[in-house]
Amino acid sequence: MVTGLLNALAENPVLVLFLLIGIGMLVGRIRVGGVSLGAAAVLFAGIVLAAWGTAEGITIEVPAQIGTLGLAIFTFAIGIQSGPNFFHVLRTAAGPLAIMLVVLVVGAGAGLAVGRALGMNSAMIAGAFAGALTNTPALAAAGGAATAAGNADGMAIATVGYAVAYLYGVIGMLFFCLLALRYRRSDKDAPSPLINRTVRVERDDAPQLGDIAERVSGEMKFSRLRRGETGPITRPTPTDRIYKDDLITVVGTQDAVNQVIAEIGHSSSHSLIEDRRYLDFRRITVSDPKLAGHALSDLDIDHKFGATISRVRRGDVDMVGTPDLVLQQGDRVRVVAPTGRMAELSKFFGDSAHGLSSINPVAMGLGMAVGIIIGEWAIPLPGGSTFSIGSAAGTLIIGLIFGRIGRIKSFVTAMPFTATAVLSELGLLIFLAQAGTRAGGQIANAFTGGDWWKILITGFVITTIVGFGMYASMRWIVKMGGTRLSGLLGGLQTQPAVLAFANERTGSDPRVALGYAMVYPVAMIVKIFIAQFLGGL
Repeated sequence: MVTGLLNALAENPVLVLFLLIGIGMLVGRIRVGGVSLGAAAVLFAGIVLAAWGTAEGITIEVPAQIGTLGLAIFTFAIGIQSGPNFFHVLRTAAGPLAIMLVVLVVGAGAGLAVGRALGMNSAMIAGAFAGALTNTPALAAAGGAATAAGNADGMAIATVGYAVAYLYGVIGMLFFCLLALRYRRSDKDAPSPLINRTVRVERDDAPQLGDIAERVSGEMKFSRLRRGETGPITRPTPTDRIYKDDLITVVGTQDAVNQVIAEIGHSSSHSLIEDRRYLDFRRITVSDPKLAGHALSDLDIDHKFGATISRVRRGDVDMVGTPDLVLQQGDRVRVVAPTGRMAELSKFFGDSAHGLSSINPVAMGLGMAVGIIIGEWAIPLPGGSTFSIGSAAGTLIIGLIFGRIGRIKSFVTAMPFTATAVLSELGLLIFLAQAGTRAGGQIANAFTGGDWWKILITGFVITTIVGFGMYASMRWIVKMGGTRLSGLLGGLQTQPAVLAFANERTGSDPRVALGYAMVYPVAMIVKIFIAQFLGGL
């Protein structure tokens, strides 16, 4: 009966795919000591199923093309999400990237020393390096270099090293990710929540609002103004002057709002928001694709409708409606406008739930196609061999660019946050299921050889040195917050399971994806070069 079941699964890889996703996520939600594996459980479920099948002489594997598709969708969606902030963060990332390069070289050197001491050949050491850092393109580079160096079985030997070292490569980095998340409550880079306050003016020198805003450090915006206590409520402009006993509403971060209160008066018990006779406010969904990719200042709604956008909600994050903020389809804008013009504004933005879920198939199709072409491009190396960065790195790079630019004339390159969240999760689960079945079959075969314990020790040394080295240096030298560090560790390992674990623990905090995207492309390329070097020794 068991053999019949396994044979049935081996003949239906699509069934295996969805069975692993369902069972894996069911197990992944189980908490032990407050910790759950989340999506990473799909990977381990695949390893167990494939190893079980191999033990019975049956190969159960989700096709590699399906895994490539899932990973490409995942990295492209992560790139779109992270693009708007990635290039700003990258300006300050030279230090972390340099440290990462040193840590990877040290880890590779330690692995080479331990492997040589244990009598392992170059192909096996290079494969163990690729597995310890869970990087399949690095495995291809290692096997190719070993074969070019005269080892006819170089790819097979490197694959054994990869398979045995792979499991701790995932588990070990999950451990360091958990360490990073344990101190996330003390993060200093957490975005400040937005608040609004009505302030009574005490100054009698009639300052201009624009002058006040220039002196405030932090994001804020004035949204309503009332002269005295009984006058009509109006929408303030930077050229307006405020007078003693005026009431004005300010929206912004806690620190920025406190600065405004200290400069012009004191917090008032009156609430201008509650009086909707003159000005009303409403959350409106940006569903019209013609608006996506435009900065708020480009919309000119202050002149068209006498309205102000005080804040923009993207996913679960509120942002101050600054003039340079670029809208994405699916954003929800909080508009303050004359009561009678709200219907016009809703029509202008679209205000349809469709804006939350549109996957923008033109941008997705063309972007992923270009990314895959870049990723599979054969880059020549000395000695006549070549390497490629892989479709995952290529689609991530294009996703970051598309997410950053937003639109090219009439071509919208961005996607709604909700749509990218769904696509990234689906793509990740597909990839983890395929990667698990592939690794499970290899691990079962690898442990039948006599070198498995040597590979385990070598892989353990590499993963531990790299994981602890990055954790310690980022926490105590760079002073990086634990939330971003957890994502960075996933990017360093080029391991979506680590990212999924961090997202599960943080409620998909945007800083996790930023940390992941910040180092992923560089880590991918550096690990390929190191594996190429090790395999050719």
